Amino acid sequence: MAQENYQQKTLGILGGGQLGRMVIQSAINYNLSIHILDPDENAPCRHICQQFTQGNLKDFDTVYEFGKNCDVITIEIEHVNTQALKRLEAEGKKVFPQPHIIELIQDKRSQKQFYRDHRLPTSEFVLVTGKEDITNHLDFLPAVNKLGKEGYDGRGVQLLRSEQDLDKAFEAPGLLEKFIDFDKELAVIVARNEAGEMSTFPPVECAFHPELNLVEFLFSPADISPEIATKADRLAVEIIQKLGMVGILAVEMFVTKTGEVLINEIAPRPHNSGHHTIEANFTSQFEQHLRSVLNMPLGHTAARCPAAMVNLLGEAGYTGEAFVEGMDTALGEKGVYIHLYGKKVTKPFRKMGHITLLEEDITRLKEKALRLKETIKIKA
Repeated sequence: MAQENYQQKTLGILGGGQLGRMVIQSAINYNLSIHILDPDENAPCRHICQQFTQGNLKDFDTVYEFGKNCDVITIEIEHVNTQALKRLEAEGKKVFPQPHIIELIQDKRSQKQFYRDHRLPTSEFVLVTGKEDITNHLDFLPAVNKLGKEGYDGRGVQLLRSEQDLDKAFEAPGLLEKFIDFDKELAVIVARNEAGEMSTFPPVECAFHPELNLVEFLFSPADISPEIATKADRLAVEIIQKLGMVGILAVEMFVTKTGEVLINEIAPRPHNSGHHTIEANFTSQFEQHLRSVLNMPLGHTAARCPAAMVNLLGEAGYTGEAFVEGMDTALGEKGVYIHLYGKKVTKPFRKMGHITLLEEDITRLKEKALRLKETIKIKA
């Protein structure tokens, strides 16, 4: 790979939330110039990037004008104007992940169709136009009804167990996915640079909040056999290759009770399932994202130590200026790393931060994760 002066490049990121914030924290080590576009004047990235632009990520002119002043453009959220990115790409700007891939992943219907067309293992599904159309597929229940577009952070997903649940269905185009009585939920993060170099992070195990459809805990390594780990790793590599994507891709998967590994969803950006890598792996997902989109050599991804990650969500019943309860107690423990996202205002179940825990003994690791989840509370 030819030597490049990365410091002379300006990287534009669409989205200025916590994912962008953690990318910037890695970029500081390389003296990279980061420009951020975000609609929120108080976005977490605002005060730590070299240039901040407040603007609508879905507006063509806003995205186009922002991108003209960058050498490389990437994302930390999928809900962006891909037509503007396509024009920038046509004019010679490097846009990673590529705009047509962002567009594909923006719609869960086309995402699932891609798996089917490329013979990638996933749950059975049918496309639906809305609630009324679902009545034509009652024999397909129990199933998960997903909005095609705009679902995010657990929104846009409803489990329909029977006809009695139809009132929960979405009155918008989407899909029905056959309900999988899975054994575990895994995630593998894979990166690919322009030179075609690829690297995966070891599979992690995700435990979801029973009502919010948000990751509540994450454990690394996943408690799976070497055979399942190899299947998951190979599947992540196969997806990014078939997409021809440059950047970092999070692949969420189900492991069935019979040992099948099925793709659930993918995200073409840093992801909640990789937050632990900042402390737990030789290279973090955020640095790997930078390396992949800037065509740098990819970093070594092996784990240094078993780890857990606990999402810190705003407590129910509290809205207002955020106050972190229990931080001093947590900081007194070995191997506890607290990450707050710079969000001044808390709301019920808003992602406000995360904790990473390192512990060689897996039993103690899980006990500590459960205990600290009850110790640290985000209130107002």
